[in-house]
Amino acid sequence: MSAILTPGTLAPEFSLSVTPDQKLALRELRGKPVILAFYPADWSPVCGDQMALYNEVLPEFQKFHAELLGISVDGVWCHEAFAQNRKLRFPLLADFEPKGAVARSYGAYREQDGICERALFVIDKNGVIIWSYCSPIAVNPGADGILDALERLPRQE
Repeated sequence: MSAILTPGTLAPEFSLSVTPDQKLALRELRGKPVILAFYPADWSPVCGDQMALYNEVLPEFQKFHAELLGISVDGVWCHEAFAQNRKLRFPLLADFEPKGAVARSYGAYREQDGICERALFVIDKNGVIIWSYCSPIAVNPGADGILDALERLPRQE
């Protein structure tokens, strides 16, 4: 497993494609908590289960005004098909070209496999990582760690 960025680190800035003609930059979400869920591949069974779980838990994340972003090295068309198939209500970002550049900046890229680790980050409203976790690639990390981190944030109105 990779050595991912640890709490207290300023989250590296990025701008990634959400659709073929739309990008999302981390700085656009400054002022609210952000959850980054790096995952290996759209159509793998564990990834599908993990993203479906986050889709179900999304209202809980939103109670903390948190934005959830899924990130993998798959392209935007693959993401679009996967999101439609799974009825996902949060953006999937394509860390496609240069492949894995954002994952690398977070220490969440599996060089030997050419995919993202199954890594989670909770970033506070100031852009600082307050929680991070790298799960074994074959294990769905669930949502408890994310929710615990969000609960520790100062309350926003």
